[in-house]
Amino acid sequence: MKLSKVIAAVSLVSLTALGTTLTYAGDKIRIATEGAYAPFNMTNEQGEAVGFDVEIAKALCAEMKADCEIVTQDWDGIIPGLMGRKYDAIVASMSITEERLRVVDFTEPYYSNVLAYVGPKGKALDTSEAGLKGLTIGAQRATVAGQYLEDNLASVVNVKLYDTQDNAYLDLAAGRLDGLLSDKFPAYDWLNSADGEGFEFKGDDIDINDKIAIAVRKGDPLKDKFSAAIKAIVDNGTYAEINAKYFPFSIY
Repeated sequence: MKLSKVIAAVSLVSLTALGTTLTYAGDKIRIATEGAYAPFNMTNEQGEAVGFDVEIAKALCAEMKADCEIVTQDWDGIIPGLMGRKYDAIVASMSITEERLRVVDFTEPYYSNVLAYVGPKGKALDTSEAGLKGLTIGAQRATVAGQYLEDNLASVVNVKLYDTQDNAYLDLAAGRLDGLLSDKFPAYDWLNSADGEGFEFKGDDIDINDKIAIAVRKGDPLKDKFSAAIKAIVDNGTYAEINAKYFPFSIY
């Protein structure tokens, strides 16, 4: 899903934090999520983190018989917070990337992602490079979608990046964007809301072989514990039950 400025983030923490391993007293685990990426993670009226990521995290903790606390953290600071030991793991729809692998470890993936364009219903949007030329296309900053636009289409389209996905949706709805490039599953959720009813997917999906996993500090044994728990909840049907609450198709 999202692409943090990991190399810059590492400069904010000591290198010793990268190489040490935390011993969990009674498996007390603090887990960070963003809280602004519906339906995967968001904050309800009571200020609690909810969503697919949160339910998966709780199911994994139950499987591991671990005492877990879930906290929210702004996306731009989520990896620095992990390295600074504010929490022990990130369950926030984070994509496995080469950049991130230099500073964190990832578990086995717990879902897969593709990118998709979104635009107004009844208005053609040719998503070929030639068709997009000169248009203004939005995406969330420091995400795989945003990076894709910057890497592949910056010379063709006017790329507009946003601090949150919600703000990108607001500009699209207000007509300030010709289209939006997004992870498909959160966009699917928005399109099925009242705010997104005037919009639809455009063109073909962009399959970037994007795998979403849990991030932990380098060398932390939590990596293997979470990976084993992911397999367990897939095998025992818990994952499918959670998946069905959010999507009428499997995202695993």
